Amino acid sequence: MNIVITGSIAYDYLMTFPGRFSDHLLADQLHTISVSFLVDSLERMRGGVAPNIAYTNALLGGQPKVMAAAGQDFEEYRQWLEAYGVDTSGIVVFQDDYCASFFVNTDEDQNQIASFYTGAMANASELTFAENAAGVELAIISPNDPKAMIAYVAECKQLDIPYIYDPSQQIIRLSGDELEEGLSSCRMLSVNEYELSMIKEKTGLNHADILDRTGGLLLTLGKNGSQIQIDDETYRIPAVKPRRIIDPTGAGDAFRGGMLRGIQLGLPWEIIGRMGALASAYVLENFGTQGHFYTPDDFVERYRQMFDDEGALDILLT
Repeated sequence: MNIVITGSIAYDYLMTFPGRFSDHLLADQLHTISVSFLVDSLERMRGGVAPNIAYTNALLGGQPKVMAAAGQDFEEYRQWLEAYGVDTSGIVVFQDDYCASFFVNTDEDQNQIASFYTGAMANASELTFAENAAGVELAIISPNDPKAMIAYVAECKQLDIPYIYDPSQQIIRLSGDELEEGLSSCRMLSVNEYELSMIKEKTGLNHADILDRTGGLLLTLGKNGSQIQIDDETYRIPAVKPRRIIDPTGAGDAFRGGMLRGIQLGLPWEIIGRMGALASAYVLENFGTQGHFYTPDDFVERYRQMFDDEGALDILLT
């Protein structure tokens, strides 16, 4: 199955301040603030929802294609993705801009001051499945420039492309009508508990209404695992306890990458959900959204340990 993953491509700039922001902010002068923080460290990490999902899917042999807008600073990132089996031919580079960038400074109390630069992502609506990702059999529409997300939904419906709708961080920017259009007729809506509540609030739809309009619902529940409702069945997926927790960023993206690989292989939904849960645990155990690595053999062995299911993922080893 040819999967195309759409969404943001970004670099994350992670800084640490060895103090408390609150010690340097004057309550009576916040209307005229001008302050600078000298940081101790700076980490430049690969990020963005689309490559995060694709990286995990590729580790499991999925050979996904990414369709997204990138900037002039993308070449090193492209080489990284291709080295792990991601098809980057659907990524268009806009040479007059840079990749989207996330700048965040964190103090010793885990308070954060952050800025997000849209960069080349603002051009994502210029891309189309017909021109940049022909032959797609399943798409996932993940957080991106809002205009692009709206356009991709319309094109998927026009061309009868099955798609998973994953609006997450952009729920705030999309209107209730736009969200309802996105989830209506999608193969699956993918959200966490809070995001589902936001969608209900903005659209006026209740849980039953959403299930009526979608082909299925993936609801991630943090430490309580996840739930897949599809084909009039409900599958409750336990969370995989990580060996350690280093960084939660990108765990949801990894879940989707693992889940997509299970869908590609035509596995039962319960196993698909477990693959997503295990994939997300690997991210929790490492720093950065693409700081994890494993082979299919590693993944299958750990799956067997976690779920006591000897033959479920043998197809990954063939």
